[in-house]
Amino acid sequence: MKFEQMDVWKKSSRLACDVYKVMFVCKDYGFKGQITRAALSIPSNIAEGLERETCNDEARFLYYAKGSAGELITQLYIGIEIKFMDKHVGLN
Repeated sequence: MKFEQMDVWKKSSRLACDVYKVMFVCKDYGFKGQITRAALSIPSNIAEGLERETCNDEARFLYYAKGSAGELITQLYIGIEIKFMDKHVGLN
């Protein structure tokens, strides 16, 4: 299956786009860069893993994507707490 056909890739790509839109006006460039990199890393690692030649490589990159998802969740919690974003913002 091509990565573009996978729902997890589609949803994580949409999430990355949504994070970029929400963070567009953020003036804290360190936080903005970190959170957008984490969001972008999820679908990127899914795609890279599925394009690899071996099951071990695929699994490793999916593992990286899972780690990036945890990183993004943490940053979203912090961003909400420090009022960089509203907790009711429409991240899908």
